[in-house]
Amino acid sequence: MEKIVIIGGGGHAKVLINVIKKSQLFEAYGYVDHNDRGILLGVNYLGSDDVLNDIFSQGIKYAAIGIGQVQVTQRRQEIVDRVREVGFKFPVIVSKDAIVNEDVLVGEGSQLFDGVVINSGTRIGNFSIINTKSTIEHDCTIGKYCHVATGAVISGGVEVGDFSMIGSNAVILQYKKIAPRTLIGSGGVVIKDITEPGKYVGNPVRMIA
Repeated sequence: MEKIVIIGGGGHAKVLINVIKKSQLFEAYGYVDHNDRGILLGVNYLGSDDVLNDIFSQGIKYAAIGIGQVQVTQRRQEIVDRVREVGFKFPVIVSKDAIVNEDVLVGEGSQLFDGVVINSGTRIGNFSIINTKSTIEHDCTIGKYCHVATGAVISGGVEVGDFSMIGSNAVILQYKKIAPRTLIGSGGVVIKDITEPGKYVGNPVRMIA
């Protein structure tokens, strides 16, 4: 079984570690973080990012980003770029309790957690998080570095632009388009295309920032 290093040690990292352990496709070698958060679900702290070169030289070739996303930000991309420079590869992480149907493509480094349902014809960009019990219906396109949060429902044919955040229990009606770098707040309902990046909340959503 190949070993994988976890980048980050917060709450998202815990969920990621648990998904990796259940999948039995990789062995979590340890995690790196600016702070020593102790042992996470049996996984040891290895040090800060400064140790990544040493870890890679020991033959550990895979990494997973254990850092969540609650805002529209490029922070995860910046971290990926630094870790990639060392030489690490980023596999797709899929929970054994996720449902991924035929003709679904999932990009490099993306993560699908417990209870996720992704239906046929959907495309998930690189390094996106599809979080617990979210549903992405048929023929959707989710951009790179997006986060579809817990319980969100994305109806058929929706397009979500890069670096967007779809909050917990948000609903996007069928065939709507969401501009890149858009945040849909928790519980928000999208009933028409969103063409201007910003923060949207409510039912139906309205722009507040």
